[in-house]
Amino acid sequence: MDVSDSQLPKVTFPSPSAVLELFKPITWFPPMWAFACGVVSSGMSVSEHWVTLLLGVLLTGPLVCATSQAVNDWFDRHVDAINEPNRPIPSGRVPGRWGLYIGIIWSIVSLIVASILGSTVLLAAIVGLALAWAYSAPPFRLKQNAWYGSAACGACYEGLPWITGAAVMLAGSVPDARIFLIAFLYSVGAHGIMTLNDFKAVEGDTALGLKSLPVMMGSDKAARFACLVMALPQLVVLGCLVFWQQPIAAAVVTIVIVLQLVCMRRFITDPLKYAPWYNATGVTLYVLGMMATAVALRSVAV
Repeated sequence: MDVSDSQLPKVTFPSPSAVLELFKPITWFPPMWAFACGVVSSGMSVSEHWVTLLLGVLLTGPLVCATSQAVNDWFDRHVDAINEPNRPIPSGRVPGRWGLYIGIIWSIVSLIVASILGSTVLLAAIVGLALAWAYSAPPFRLKQNAWYGSAACGACYEGLPWITGAAVMLAGSVPDARIFLIAFLYSVGAHGIMTLNDFKAVEGDTALGLKSLPVMMGSDKAARFACLVMALPQLVVLGCLVFWQQPIAAAVVTIVIVLQLVCMRRFITDPLKYAPWYNATGVTLYVLGMMATAVALRSVAV
């Protein structure tokens, strides 16, 4: 037992409300949206696969993503005890080593559900869970370096859920190669989205020695880099849509890219001030482009 554990309130088991808070349901939306994009891109009828669809939604958000949140909070408990003592683990509402136990139990449950959905989904879940643990847990602690940490988050929040959604609708079969390509491109762009979240914690990350891109590059350069990383993959997606003769989707993606560029111009004038604003506006446009592309893939992915 950690020294800090002895100072916590004597609670034997975590309450359901504390566990739900530990799982951070608000973070489930990005992978569930990417999962929905994968479902749409498969071209299969939702009404004919609604049971597996529900299991896939459960796997993507309340299981795998929730696991990553529990694991992250457990391995960050000492830092949270200083910066955010009211969170479930440092406050004692998730007592003892229950944070770790929940992460392990939820990982096992996730793998069981994934195995029901087929080998491709199971493989995606294994990769996602491995990245979730490597992101937070030693010896890897990918989150300590933004290059690796943001790449892992991008894959877990965009690419893997997209592939999972398509594979679920295809009864666990391997999706079309074009689905893998688009999922990869949007995962790369998500690296820039993850960087946006680091601007709010520049001072704390600097003090703790965490190598976020704003810390390593400076806010101005990191902002421009994040914009570049978000924009370039979308331009490649646009090129793919034109090549695949999908003019409507190409027009929609063009519009969302142009609107993002307008927002980016404002963001880079003062990254620390406008990062939350761009996170709401620019990222919304980004995910709308994802869905437009997914709809187009229905007619080109076989």
